[in-house]
Amino acid sequence: MDLWHRPPQAGEARADRPARPWPPAAFPCGEDWLPPPPAPRPTPAWIHALLFVLTLLSMAIAGAMQQGVEPLASLASLRNLLAGLPFAAGLLAILAVHEFAHYFAARRWGVQASLPYFLPLPLVSFLGTLGAVIRIRSVIPHRRALLDIGAAGPLAGLAVAVVACCFGLETSRAVDAGDALGGASIELGSPLLFALLTHWFGPQAGPQQAVLLSPLAFAGWVGLFVTAFNLLPIGQLDGGHVVYALFGRAHRYIARLLFVALLGLGAHGILSLLLDWPRGWPGWLALALFLALLGRDHPAPADESVRLDRTRRFVGYLCLLAFVLCFAPVPFSFAEA
Repeated sequence: MDLWHRPPQAGEARADRPARPWPPAAFPCGEDWLPPPPAPRPTPAWIHALLFVLTLLSMAIAGAMQQGVEPLASLASLRNLLAGLPFAAGLLAILAVHEFAHYFAARRWGVQASLPYFLPLPLVSFLGTLGAVIRIRSVIPHRRALLDIGAAGPLAGLAVAVVACCFGLETSRAVDAGDALGGASIELGSPLLFALLTHWFGPQAGPQQAVLLSPLAFAGWVGLFVTAFNLLPIGQLDGGHVVYALFGRAHRYIARLLFVALLGLGAHGILSLLLDWPRGWPGWLALALFLALLGRDHPAPADESVRLDRTRRFVGYLCLLAFVLCFAPVPFSFAEA
């Protein structure tokens, strides 16, 4: 995810090239040209590195607890962190590739962007993290740059997630459904892409069996979930960037339609806990609230006259296809043995 909230200002972008200072020093400044504000001071690199290490540690704790071991009970139990490293390394690789793809795409177009901020969340989240973000500190010049920046992250992260799923499913195993975790367990939804990968690389499970994912396969599944969430065409999520680049100001109506759909899925999830309805996931309501706080609309790039070429339109539609393949209406549910 990359966050960019400052509205465009006149004269800050070129038509279809990376942004450069304009007008040149040899030209007199017209009255309609506003000089860009002073560039914000970048965050020291050591803060990004510290957040990376803390997130790795937090995710290793979460991964160890997923394996049924307690890494923080005593000094001696710290060695149990090793059990959480496959999950932590897999998911952190997906997040890092995703965010650095955004970063380098922004740099290619001369857009000021921060290094990734990794967000640890120990003990509270069973994933150990809230993900990662970068901050866009200058105006995106046009739709071509917007498409490149928005699409780079999810497509790069998805590639790593697919690799993690393939290798992780090879070491997953089929177990009796009642013995999966011994009692109540978390049942993961299966988006279309994960179902295909499980069919090709996963163990064959009988009618009374369930697939117990290896830590790396679970990290890959989370990577697909993160990709689907980021590709929601709402606000300044990656999907919002892509949809605005493809359809311009129609993004406003598409975003509102998807926002209402999220509210509907969340409401169904709550009612499914109270009534004898098919399973749902109430978490969509929390995510909808989060997106409402960030904003459902998308700021316009500096120059909206620049259109996408055929290749970029193909990449944009590929992102929409990736969203469909990675989205699960009920990503998490609780199953009892």
